[in-house]
Amino acid sequence: MLYQLYETQRALMAPFAEFASASAKLYSHPLSPFAHTPMAHRLAAGLDLAHRLAKDYEKPAFEITSVRVDDVDVAVQEQVAVEKPFCRLIRFKRFTDDARALTDMKAQPTVLVVAPLSGHHSTLLRDTVRSLLQDHKVFITDWTDARMVPLEAGPFHLDDYVEYVQEFIRHIGPEVNVISVCQPTVPVLAAVSLMASRGEFTPRTLTMMGGPIDARKSPTAVNNLAMNKSHSWFENNVIYRVPPHFPGAGRRVYPGFLQHTGFVAMNPDRHLNSHYDYFRDLIRGDDDSVEAHRKFYDEYNAVLDMPAEYYLDTIKTVFQDFALVNGTWQVRGEPVRPQDIRTSALLTVEGELDDISGAGQTRAAHGLCTGIPKDRQFHYDVEGAGHYGIFSGRRWREKVYPELRAFIARFDGQAADARQPAPARRAPSRRRG
Repeated sequence: MLYQLYETQRALMAPFAEFASASAKLYSHPLSPFAHTPMAHRLAAGLDLAHRLAKDYEKPAFEITSVRVDDVDVAVQEQVAVEKPFCRLIRFKRFTDDARALTDMKAQPTVLVVAPLSGHHSTLLRDTVRSLLQDHKVFITDWTDARMVPLEAGPFHLDDYVEYVQEFIRHIGPEVNVISVCQPTVPVLAAVSLMASRGEFTPRTLTMMGGPIDARKSPTAVNNLAMNKSHSWFENNVIYRVPPHFPGAGRRVYPGFLQHTGFVAMNPDRHLNSHYDYFRDLIRGDDDSVEAHRKFYDEYNAVLDMPAEYYLDTIKTVFQDFALVNGTWQVRGEPVRPQDIRTSALLTVEGELDDISGAGQTRAAHGLCTGIPKDRQFHYDVEGAGHYGIFSGRRWREKVYPELRAFIARFDGQAADARQPAPARRAPSRRRG
């Protein structure tokens, strides 16, 4: 019922949002007589803010059409490499007529960015992708809003997520370098561990950024909620069925609007101050600050629904049973053994001020991946960075990306044709369910 009430409210607010937008333009357009009346700037700013608070936010586009490689502007085109019911693997294909740049691009490392399936769209990593495209061939997982997936597609569990990642790695091939951001650090480590246990190739490098590998370390508000409520509480209180008029009508989901409400509730004062600053910037005519605010909240307010099975599996496996670090996690009956990974290099990245994945949670991967030689394991703490700062913004571009680029460049060619040696203890045959 809550989902239906939310959709009803959204429908009722839509006309008001459009009216506020039109009225804001009436009081701000230089050719409008109302723009020259007293208090016009304040009225326009207030109406613009009301429009943004009431409007519905659709999935943004990546809007990456070009990138600079070797001082040459290179065209970029999005291509769907693999399409699955709950995810698309997107390749950002680069094109140029410059022979030198083309030769350099062909020799550059290949990167798979595994975006989080945790409420926001993969476009949240736009800045990550744009930086990587300067020096890499880039693929990214583009997760589908669960309310857009028909019931006929079946359920989507955490095990399915792991298998999606494996399929994408196999599609790209042994030259792949994998970067996982936040939530996917856990299923990505599981996916690569299972491939290693079977004697398959594993990625040349694994970079894990701000993820809950061991959520027991420095627990945050997000961790505490997941750990202090029972599994049945989540199933009974935050899982709803998609209402009619959507392709996925009837599917059980964790709605995106609930996740968004939780994000805002973590720092309400910060968001309140941000909106007030936006209002003041509109009045002052500070176009750069206004545009920066709009771009951030266009992304931040655009959320997606998560399949209920996947969400509940993640709560139990990652935040309640700590199955990965306890060595009890099985995917389709196969034990997840990070110690079987041997040929990949590992880099973990944490933000000093991360309030979503606490200090030490991502670094815990090193204690699990004991099969990786110590001279192929690295950790980087980003001073002054919060959760989003490790993959977006100035600190990402100036601090994290140079470290990541150097790490991939160092190990990209070292195991180009090496297959993962089979561990002493082989995993049982894979079963499908």
